[in-house]
Amino acid sequence: MPRFNFKGKNIHYEIDGVGEPVVILNGIMMSTKSWEFLVPDLVQKYQLIRLDFCDQGQSDAMDKPYEQDIQVELLHELLKLLNLKEINLVGISYGGEVALVFSGTYPKMVKRLIIFNSVSYTTSLLSNTGKLWNDAAKARNSEEYYDLTIPVIYSKQFMKENEAWIENRKKHLIENVFSNNDFLDRMIRLTDSADNYDCRPLLDNITMPTLIVGSEKDQLTPISHQQHLASQLKNASLVVLPNSGHASMYEEPMVFISLILGFFGTKKSEYIL
Repeated sequence: MPRFNFKGKNIHYEIDGVGEPVVILNGIMMSTKSWEFLVPDLVQKYQLIRLDFCDQGQSDAMDKPYEQDIQVELLHELLKLLNLKEINLVGISYGGEVALVFSGTYPKMVKRLIIFNSVSYTTSLLSNTGKLWNDAAKARNSEEYYDLTIPVIYSKQFMKENEAWIENRKKHLIENVFSNNDFLDRMIRLTDSADNYDCRPLLDNITMPTLIVGSEKDQLTPISHQQHLASQLKNASLVVLPNSGHASMYEEPMVFISLILGFFGTKKSEYIL
């Protein structure tokens, strides 16, 4: 199990395949295990690198509050350890925020960038939502924590079409995950870490080819934010997933994978009209 030491903590990461490196960054409640569905397709062409941020998955729990920039520093340290000078970078939600700050801070290290369901700063909606999540976590109320965190990430259509799966997942999360105090404490720190997030001062540095992906039914990070983000970047394109919610990788897995393969795999061409 690959691990490295960062600020006295063991950080978990995984590497699969060979070729040009693609780093994919987790959403706030995700881990390296969340990406198993795309490994077989991506490793046919790329070296896929996954990591658990501080307080995520198989990485150690932190001892005190921190700012989200620590995750940017963590990624930079991992790339130095792996002796990687340039990567293709993917991030969703919380991971998209980290990817944007990393790309604005270390632009020469990012060849191409894909951002799913993210924003350029923590909106009042996200901040207030995070406070509600943390109130439930501090109260150790697993059912309320579920009700506040999970239904909002899916579109109503997806929940209706996958009722049995949703119910099984609800039971598992409430009984086995959201009842774990260590997990809740990690989530409190992760959620708080993003409250001051704002990458807008760095957007002028993000000039590499960038794909911004938003979802029509995203309740947490509405599509207007991805539209605005794409308009502020010098070399960005926008894709909108109709009828999908915030968790686009689960609602549209084939499209999600296809966008990564297509955007990173297409050579830049000049067309004369």
